[in-house]
Amino acid sequence: MITRKRLTTGVGITLATLAAGLGTAIPAAADEAPAAPSPSPKVELVLDVSGSMRTRDIDGQSRMAAAKQAFNDVLDAVPEQVQLGIRTLGADYPGEDRKVGCKDTRQLYPVGPLDRTEAKTAVATLAPTGFTPIGPALLGAADDLEGGDGSRRIVLITDGEDTCGPLDPCEVAREIAARGTHLVVDTLGLVPNAKIRQQLTCIAEATGGTYTAVQHKEELSSRVKQLVDRAAEPVVTPVATEGAGSCSGAPELKPGLYTDRAEIAQHRWYRVDVLPGQELRASASVAADRAVDDDYGVLLRAVTAHGREIVRGSEAGTGRTDVISSGLRYPKPEAEDGDDGDGKPAAETVCLQLAHSFSAPASVKKSPGLPVELTVDLVDGPDNASDVAVFGLGRGWWLLGVLVLTGLVAGLLTGWISRWRVAVWRTN
Repeated sequence: MITRKRLTTGVGITLATLAAGLGTAIPAAADEAPAAPSPSPKVELVLDVSGSMRTRDIDGQSRMAAAKQAFNDVLDAVPEQVQLGIRTLGADYPGEDRKVGCKDTRQLYPVGPLDRTEAKTAVATLAPTGFTPIGPALLGAADDLEGGDGSRRIVLITDGEDTCGPLDPCEVAREIAARGTHLVVDTLGLVPNAKIRQQLTCIAEATGGTYTAVQHKEELSSRVKQLVDRAAEPVVTPVATEGAGSCSGAPELKPGLYTDRAEIAQHRWYRVDVLPGQELRASASVAADRAVDDDYGVLLRAVTAHGREIVRGSEAGTGRTDVISSGLRYPKPEAEDGDDGDGKPAAETVCLQLAHSFSAPASVKKSPGLPVELTVDLVDGPDNASDVAVFGLGRGWWLLGVLVLTGLVAGLLTGWISRWRVAVWRTN
């Protein structure tokens, strides 16, 4: 009985405390102004429905059938905050009149909140039909995405180059970029053709987008999902920079995202000032935006101003890898004494050297260089910076020691028990 009374009393006190807390919290919450909703990102998928999409070379299916299945997967996975639309090119005019066929682009599903069933039904009605007016389709998609403050992205899926010159799709992309609307065009090519690749790469580069070659349905679905998800993420605009031929003349980089171009057999240098107690985190990606030879790599080194290597990161690739990346981390220990004369600890100039081993056939243009994306960040370093810099384990050393000791003890015990059992067996 005493126990029950004490329990009842405790519950009563707890409820009273919660009630008091809620009573003070609710008015405070009511006084707070609601946070302004973030602008909705907009994405328009532009699908080639020209006659060549009948070709059956994607996992035993026609290109059109593979694209439809991939679209269904993508529509199921679109984030709620994304406003999505669909535009077609070459879907309606079956004739031979180029003048008419090169105007054959229309919005299949308007950009806005997504009704998945309605969008899938619209896609299901498509059948390969006419020309490939990529330029007019891009202009139409840019108009479809006008308005609003959120990010905007066009994802173009096609199996061929534009057949409606002289309106060059690459010039159209440059025109879109010149509007200053921060609209990105990503391109996906369903045919690994050098001429198609060149045109789609040019379109993507003109707007800061990406080109991807896809030859399987799963690849198409995965890549389009990734691009739609990327539209929902905060937009970071990279800053153009130009690496130098040596550390002494290299540009000084602050934390951020940078773009550059590196020609084949060319080393690029950048500088970062790292304060005691900070950790430098840097990564570099080099994109193969043209036909390249097999077997290549990328190297990112951090060296002192005097040329001593601190740490390096490297990665190698082979075959059809569009982007290859590497990164490094360098934690600088806290300063024990000394400063730069005004009471502040002196920063160390760290030189970042970027090199790659891409090569290309003689027929491939070497200029401009391959696209480079460089990320630089400075964060608070760990307590024991030297461990992380040299071994990458940080405070994990104690765990490694415990595991080694445990293994040693377990081995000794197992051996002793085995010998004891053998001795007992022999005795008996």
